[in-house]
Amino acid sequence: MEQQLKIEKILNNNVLIAAHPTFEEVVLIGKGIGFNRKKGDDISFDKADKTFLLSNEREKEQYVNLLPYIDEKLIDFMNDVLHHVELRMGQELNQHIHVALTDHLAFAINRAKQNLQFSNPFLLEIESLYPKEYQVAMEVVTLIYDEMGIQFPDGEVGFIALHIHSAVTDKTLREINRHNLLISKLVKIVEDTMQVSIDKNSVDYHRLVQHLHRAIDRVYQDENVGDEIRLAKMLKEEYPVCYNLAWKLIKVMQKQLNKPVDESEAIYLTIHLQRLTHKS
Repeated sequence: MEQQLKIEKILNNNVLIAAHPTFEEVVLIGKGIGFNRKKGDDISFDKADKTFLLSNEREKEQYVNLLPYIDEKLIDFMNDVLHHVELRMGQELNQHIHVALTDHLAFAINRAKQNLQFSNPFLLEIESLYPKEYQVAMEVVTLIYDEMGIQFPDGEVGFIALHIHSAVTDKTLREINRHNLLISKLVKIVEDTMQVSIDKNSVDYHRLVQHLHRAIDRVYQDENVGDEIRLAKMLKEEYPVCYNLAWKLIKVMQKQLNKPVDESEAIYLTIHLQRLTHKS
């Protein structure tokens, strides 16, 4: 027997909110699903192409306020985009991406139409940190071009990749951006201290950025990388400049994250810094 829901609010021809016996409210999306319907009508759960929960009241309000300003064709197309992302990432996405990515793409499309371009200072870091998300974001940009004939600048690939990463990790964009800013700050400290200009396309740079990213994750998960006292002593004697710089980076991380960083991180940071700044 088909599950019947009660319509609470019709947002447009393709989107409505219905009461659900278990989840209170669900958003139903489907071509023409809201056409000729009114509040209080019954609707079959199976009529929707896509359903999602917006349990966060603020996100629901944001989504409701957003829809009047968005072309209904884009809402329908977002179904295909998010379905593609889920398939390619191999997991369900956090529901907040429906609001966040729809909002972002709507404004990005308007910017592209007006030939306004936003630079993305973290593009290389994003590609290095989240290669799978970056690849899927490139595919999303291709889908948009094929559907709408709109060509996004490279910077948009990075922004879309961050939204995808946020949706698969349940981290907020604010948290992700804060970590990316910290990594950029740490890299700048390395360049200033060692008086070098690091090649952002080099393998060693990508390794350093990925290590810093994993180090930040380990701080939040209270993990350590092992106690290697002898190795630390050797590195301190062999590469004092890199070892001291590693500790400088750790202190900056501790201050920014307001959490202790495992001392063993200094070993691995020293190795990365030595490899990065002393090319033969």
